Amino acid sequence: MDRLSLIGIAFGLIAIVGGQVLEGGQISSLLQATAFLIVLGGTAGAVMLQSSSAAAIEGVKMLRWVVAPPKVELEPWVKTLVTWSNTARRGGLLALETPLESEKDPFVKRALQMLVDGTEPEAIRHNMELEIDSYEEKLRAAARIWESAGGYAPTIGILGAVMGLIHVMENLTDPAKLGSGIAVAFVATIYGVGSANLFFLPIGNKLKHVIGTEVRRRELITEGLVAIAHGENPRIIEGKLRGFMV
Repeated sequence: MDRLSLIGIAFGLIAIVGGQVLEGGQISSLLQATAFLIVLGGTAGAVMLQSSSAAAIEGVKMLRWVVAPPKVELEPWVKTLVTWSNTARRGGLLALETPLESEKDPFVKRALQMLVDGTEPEAIRHNMELEIDSYEEKLRAAARIWESAGGYAPTIGILGAVMGLIHVMENLTDPAKLGSGIAVAFVATIYGVGSANLFFLPIGNKLKHVIGTEVRRRELITEGLVAIAHGENPRIIEGKLRGFMV
């Protein structure tokens, strides 16, 4: 559980609502269903229009990473790769069949299988880097839907404001209807700018950070297994891999 993300969301909302209260405003004045529908509905429609269905679905699924990101630790992998290096140094690459059988990570399992099969080191690197690139592009395309939402929301908020002002102009002779139109106009702008800068853009950046961490883990594993294939000294391999942890 990423508590900092939850604290950040809560802190941002409390600051805005608290500022409204300190200025003597009512919290209820920030709650406007029409503005919410215009901004969130319009933003969702724009994002769906520009994205593939696969990217949109994956982006929604990745939303859980904001508060519960996958746990990625590099230190254990450095130790594991050094252990595998020592094993291969003593018993040859075929000695790695034992960890291969127990490995659960599909990415690592494929790389280990190539290593045990005696695949050339550069072929291992090439194949695994292609897989890393494909993985990264897929997830970054999904994360970009949140950045796109952050770009569209303020503009849709302005659209909602204009619609509210149109409503005002149409009812200048009926003062009772002016308040609702003005409320939609200003609250729609708040929803557009607020959702973009408090939620959509930070979510996109958070997901990119999580993706980058996982990509670094895969690059570390690839570098370690290629070094084992080259028959490098375990101490040299460990020093090389610790460069990924800077």
